[in-house]
Amino acid sequence: MIAAILVGIVVAEHVYIMIMEMFLWTSPGTRKRFGTTSGFAKESRSLAANQGLYNGFLAAGLLWGLMHPNSSTGYQIQTFFLICVLVAALYGGWSVKRSILYVQGIPAAVALLAVMLTW
Repeated sequence: MIAAILVGIVVAEHVYIMIMEMFLWTSPGTRKRFGTTSGFAKESRSLAANQGLYNGFLAAGLLWGLMHPNSSTGYQIQTFFLICVLVAALYGGWSVKRSILYVQGIPAAVALLAVMLTW
């Protein structure tokens, strides 16, 4: 149950990121959160939307793993997508902003550990 809650938190986080990147990229609150200017946000809108789509895919994959009727298959799906989130967080933390490693990487690592401990 704890593993499912932790995976659910990662799902919610990535849905939230998806919404910000796809639909709210130029809004003042999102610009402040990502540290961007109005001009940059307007120029990078399509790039952010594409990035948001990928975050949505991560959330969808994790949700699929949580809801899969076969628990063994669900475990494998969750493990795969949590590792994807971790790789993305490591790369983002290295190449874009260190806080990505903490904001996305730590929840995914904790969820992955919990999922692995349930098997």
